Order: sequence, then structure tokens, then C-alpha cells
Amino acid sequence: MSIARLRTFVGEMTDLVESGLHEAQMFEQVQPRLRVLLEHDDWLPDAFAVPHPDYYQQYLLHCDPKERFSIVSFVWGPGQKTPVHDHTVWGLIGMLRGAETGTRFDGGAPGEPLREGSTERLDVGDIDLVSPRVGDVHQVRNAYDDRTSISIHVYGANIGAVHRHVLDPLTGAAKDFVSGFSSPVVPNLWSLA
Repeated sequence: MSIARLRTFVGEMTDLVESGLHEAQMFEQVQPRLRVLLEHDDWLPDAFAVPHPDYYQQYLLHCDPKERFSIVSFVWGPGQKTPVHDHTVWGLIGMLRGAETGTRFDGGAPGEPLREGSTERLDVGDIDLVSPRVGDVHQVRNAYDDRTSISIHVYGANIGAVHRHVLDPLTGAAKDFVSGFSSPVVPNLWSLA
């Protein structure tokens, strides 16, 4: 297995963030590059594709040294899902293996339930967008109850260190959280052996 495709994607992302593009331009420029990465399922190291029996895993693949973007593999065991949550930064979600569903939510008045919006399914190669501007609150679930799914996420910050919120769908109450990552290591992008 070679992580050359990931190394190329990291280089392209670095060039994009250094060019100073605004969010809409980032979405426009990152989508085709992420689509190319998703077209080939031969680059993700096995250690960053391991499910946990009880909850999804969020493995850091790369974080820009200035924390302008991060790339993460989300590994979903059968039937696993997130709580309803936000991101507070722009992000792209692309399916590498399996499938997932994402249900959007809109906030109501304080103390009122969240309004459930559309549910979309992402299959291999599909990409979804999140941000406070385009829709930031959702709940994600592995579409399969009998197998693992893996999505690749690209965020406009070090997502493992961003202060975000889990939201109670019945009351809209927000609880602060910082997700961190499931592993203390990242792939060595620079080994050319």
C-alpha cells in the first residue's frame, strides 16, 4: 500500500489554503481533488481503517502545521452514529468505503426541539458539504448494520481541537465538546520507500 495519493492531496490542499480562497471557492476547488482521492481505495493505511466495536473512530491523517485544514478518516462500525452536532468550520465529507446517511437539523427558538430536515445518503465517491453558511448541524450514521463504512473528511481547521457543540434534538440545548482524535499517531507522508 502506498500513501502517495494522500501525499498528493495534502500538497494540493496546502496550495489551496495558501492561495487565500474564501469558503465557496474552497468547496469548488477541493471537491474535484477529493473526488480523485476517493476514486482509488488503495492508499488508506490499515491502522486508520480499524473500527471500534462500540463507537465510530476519528483518525487524523494530516493536520496543516498552521491548523488551516485537517484530513480525517471516519470509521463507522455497523450501525454506529454520531450525536446531533455542529462543526463551526467548513468541511467536505467523502465516502471511500460503504455508505452513510446524514440528517440535517435546523435550530428553533431556545428550549424548542430542533427541526429535522432532509436525510441524504452518501455512497462511494459521493461528497457532502458542511459549514455554518451551507448547513452545519447534522447527525451521521453508518448506512449498514452489517459492515464497516469509511468516510474521508476535510475541514478548514484542526477539527480535533475545534470547540463545537452536541445538540439535544428535543430541546435544542447545546453542550460544548472538543472531539480530539482516536489515535495518537498520523501516517508518515514523507517516507518514499
